Amino acid sequence: MKQEIKARTSARIQSTKRSLFQRIARILTHRLFFDVLFMLVQIVVLAVMILAFSQYFTYFYGICILLTVLAVIAIIAKPSHPDYKIAWIVPIMALPVFGGLLYLLFGGVRLSKRTRKRMERLTELQQETMGDGEKVLAALPEGEESVKVQSRYIARASLFPPHLDTQTWYYPTGEALYARMLMELEQAEHSIFLEYFIIHPGVMWDGILEILERKAAQGVDVRVLYDDIGCLFTLPKHYAKTLREKGIACKVFNPFRPVISLRLNNRDHRKICVIDGHTAFTGGVNLADEYINEIERFGHWKDGGICLRGAAVWNLTTMFLSTWNVDELEVEDFEQYRPNVYLPDPVPSDGLVQPFMDSPLDDEEVSATVFINLISRANRYIYLTTPYLIIDHSMNEALCAAAKAGVDVRIITPHIPDKRRVFELTRAHYEPLVKAGVKVYEYLPGFIHSKTLVCDDEYGVVGTINLDYRSLYLHFECGVWLSGAHSVADIKRDFLETQAQSDQVTLEEVQGQSWAKRFYRSLLRVFAPLL
Repeated sequence: MKQEIKARTSARIQSTKRSLFQRIARILTHRLFFDVLFMLVQIVVLAVMILAFSQYFTYFYGICILLTVLAVIAIIAKPSHPDYKIAWIVPIMALPVFGGLLYLLFGGVRLSKRTRKRMERLTELQQETMGDGEKVLAALPEGEESVKVQSRYIARASLFPPHLDTQTWYYPTGEALYARMLMELEQAEHSIFLEYFIIHPGVMWDGILEILERKAAQGVDVRVLYDDIGCLFTLPKHYAKTLREKGIACKVFNPFRPVISLRLNNRDHRKICVIDGHTAFTGGVNLADEYINEIERFGHWKDGGICLRGAAVWNLTTMFLSTWNVDELEVEDFEQYRPNVYLPDPVPSDGLVQPFMDSPLDDEEVSATVFINLISRANRYIYLTTPYLIIDHSMNEALCAAAKAGVDVRIITPHIPDKRRVFELTRAHYEPLVKAGVKVYEYLPGFIHSKTLVCDDEYGVVGTINLDYRSLYLHFECGVWLSGAHSVADIKRDFLETQAQSDQVTLEEVQGQSWAKRFYRSLLRVFAPLL
């Protein structure tokens, strides 16, 4: 008996050792290990150089102070968000020797001259092909002035016009959206465009990849674009090459470079799937198993998305092609992918449908303005779901003013966090909202990742936009603005069903926190734009 116990114990120890060695091996062979190692080498070399020239410290100190002053002036002069400016000025002034250098390395958006020219050319092409949507707005009945004003802003600010002749289907779970995606992908005959922040091999991606491989072999134009930072821990370094070997065209957005001056701020957070130019999907769902609850990470994963068919798909197609063509010498002909090329019969109109894009490379805060417009114009209610509630003064004031005016304002956030620090920052924004009459709920079964808005049974927004600084001001995002579409009622129904599984946050709860917790959350709010 003792021998058996010893044998089982020994086997468990050996198994634990093997598991530990396997984890260590995965860390040591991961692409990030070598990238971080290379960056550490650069930091050590920089430190050695500083020490070697220590006799010139006075000059070095003077140059650093000058850089700090110039950095602060540059931050104040930039047309960026005030909260983002404060979040940078505080650490710069706290570290006057290295603060300016820190901002030059990691702050702001820096594009090469070549990339700027390419994007300007693509913007001109977009303006030529998209139109302003005025004919569509002119077809609306009298008394729809509020609709026209909001739609016209989106068209002029983001360059993506409104459309009729479009059908919409809202899906309240990642599982339902995935099932419809598989069905539509199977029917693809000409082109498949995928643009995602995260791709992770597993049940979901493997099911899609199997279809992509078959379609590519049949001559379908299959393209995949993924964000390098989003897939840093989910895909191997040369995965794009693997897909190309399968006949799938693939590009990596903003590849991670292991240099001290790396740019990590501006990521492609969009989720876009376009099939044959006439059917498209977007929403919160990435291509990984947690989004369809094949694996559990933070309780039940609540997500959602929307499917479009018809004229409005052209907006999402153009978004994808514009990003795809940024590094091409010759811009391809977008016209061949218009919805009516392979869908000759007009689709019945289902209200006004306007997919739009938000880019950090201009000075226009499209997503934030779309949300504030809807909040400010709401008459009866406005319901929002978001995984992160890290809002600025303007958004906070709009929500509080609406609640004080008698509008029924409700927000659902997660109860189980995916990032503890960000979760605390979300909760740090509860008190002023709840005090003003905004009803805040936390989704008890797990993590809510859907990004939706519904207002007055008239308007809806479904997309990739979180209510946080990165999503609203730093990332490439997309959303679908709806007016009068039947999907608006579906979004509202989903919200109310989700609310029934949520717990309302009370003023006593948010004010009953310890002073240490309240101080910690206040500190997080100062640096919120950088988190």
